[in-house]
Amino acid sequence: MDKLNQAIEHMKKQNFEEATKLFTETIEENPNDPVGYINFGNLLVHVNEWERAERFFNRAIELDEQAATAYYGLGNVYYEQENYTKAQNQFLLAIEKGLEEADVHFMLGMTLVHQEYMKLALPYLLRASELEPKDVDIQFQYGLCLAQTGQIEEAEETMKTVLQLEENHSDAHYNLGVVALHKEDAGLALEHFNKALECNGDHTLAAHAKAQIEQALSGE
Repeated sequence: MDKLNQAIEHMKKQNFEEATKLFTETIEENPNDPVGYINFGNLLVHVNEWERAERFFNRAIELDEQAATAYYGLGNVYYEQENYTKAQNQFLLAIEKGLEEADVHFMLGMTLVHQEYMKLALPYLLRASELEPKDVDIQFQYGLCLAQTGQIEEAEETMKTVLQLEENHSDAHYNLGVVALHKEDAGLALEHFNKALECNGDHTLAAHAKAQIEQALSGE
C-alpha cells in the first residue's frame, strides 16, 4: 500500500497525526499532484482547520482546474462555516466538473434548504436519494423537503421508507404524525407522536403535538 492510501486508512481510523505525516510526505514527493492536496484538505476539514483546508483545496485547483473533488472539499469548508452561498457555488462546480455522487447532490440540496430555497433544493435531494436509496439522512431530508414544498403524499411515502431503514427514527414518526393531522386522522397522528416519544423521550415537538391532540380529544 502506497503512502497516500496508508494516510487515507489512518484518517478513517482517526489517527490524524500519522495521516498528517504521510500526507505531508506524499505532497513533498509529488508536489504537482493535486490528489495529495485534496486528501490533506479533507483531513483538515475533519479537524476543523478551515483556513488551511481552503488553501490546500485551492492549491489542488491551481494544479488541475478539473479536480472535481477539490471543489467538493471547498464546498464542505464553507458549509461547515455556514457560508451556504459560497458552499452552493463550489458544490455546483464539483457537479459541473463531473462529480456524480450522492454526497455532492445532497450537500448542494442542503445549502439551498439552509437558504430556504426548498423548491430549488428538491431536485438535488431527489438525485441524492436515487443514488443512495439506503442512506437514512438523505431519505429523511428529501422527505422533509417534499413536505415543505406541499407534496404531502410523496413526503408520507418517503418517511415510511425512512422507517423501513431505521424503525426507531423519531423525527420520521413525528413527521408522519403531522401528515396524519393534515389528513385529519387524529388517532394515527397520536400513534406516531407516541412512537416518536418512545424512540426519543426528549422530542419536545412530539410531546407538544401529543398534548394538543389529547386536549382536543378530551374536549370532544
